[in-house]
Amino acid sequence: MSIIKAENITKIYNHTVVPVHALNGVTLEIDRGEFTAIVGPSGCGKTTLLNILGGLDHPTSGSVELANTDITSLNDGQLIDFRLKNIGFVFQAYNLIPVLTTMENVEFIMLLQKRTKKDREARAMELLSQMGIAEKANQRPSQLSGGQQQRVAVARALASKPQFILADEPTANLDSKSTSSLLDIMADMNREEGATFVFSTHDQRVIEKARRVITLEDGRVVKDERK
Repeated sequence: MSIIKAENITKIYNHTVVPVHALNGVTLEIDRGEFTAIVGPSGCGKTTLLNILGGLDHPTSGSVELANTDITSLNDGQLIDFRLKNIGFVFQAYNLIPVLTTMENVEFIMLLQKRTKKDREARAMELLSQMGIAEKANQRPSQLSGGQQQRVAVARALASKPQFILADEPTANLDSKSTSSLLDIMADMNREEGATFVFSTHDQRVIEKARRVITLEDGRVVKDERK
């Protein structure tokens, strides 16, 4: 059953004299529980598409439905609330809060959701254990390696058990060993938690792990393969 539906998405940036057409009529559907990679050359629209699917950016035209909610028709307040309850984001730059501990970073979304302290701590420790970094719970991001920080970012994205995990180049700054380990963890989480994962990536290791690969060129879907 389709849980993500994008219909004829266009995105035009007018930052220069000549408008930039980042997306040119992208239509796609993604089923619940898929592990999907969006790939293509730099500038093809991968990150723009991911940001629009996650409600971080608005399309110039077209619509996006997530779990039967048309997020392109929501106002800013409704969109923030929807993202908080339904979407986990993993960014290339980790985006951890430097003054918070590892545990507090993972708890942060649940704090915004007004979950109890007991629930937050139990879920955070469960995830940190699954990530293999429970012993880092009281350390701050600056005390962690890049691979460890990205594990914290993934744990934070999964903390509230969102329906969707959107990951923008999540392995770009990681070495081979860290990438392999992180991908195995996310694949396990995909199976165990039932979350729908969508990656934008150049990384062949991510592409090999994905069960579906959508290729963009010049803002258009040119190939869509399931394995």
